[in-house]
Amino acid sequence: MGQIEITVYGAEERCASCVNAPGSKETFEWLQAAIGRKYPGEHFQFQYVDISTPAVEEEHADYIKRIEDEEFFYPLIVMDGKVIGEGDPRLKTVFSAIEEKGVQTNG
Repeated sequence: MGQIEITVYGAEERCASCVNAPGSKETFEWLQAAIGRKYPGEHFQFQYVDISTPAVEEEHADYIKRIEDEEFFYPLIVMDGKVIGEGDPRLKTVFSAIEEKGVQTNG
């Protein structure tokens, strides 16, 4: 199995509807830790994209524009090009998406 790419789009400032939710950076770090514990030995590539910084890659620019247009809430979690969570993401949803790719849990 190849590497699974997980990208979190976010900003320093919390989104208006996510006042009580953790910030984007905290969500990114929390996801890395949770995924690493549940799927040790699996190869994940994590990337954090700050939506307030101009995007170089077209793929990032598209998601950033869609967040700015309020199509998505941030933090937005994208795995291999598919949105798997936004705003206040749930681990259960993220884990389900990972397992759909054939990744086995550690129990």
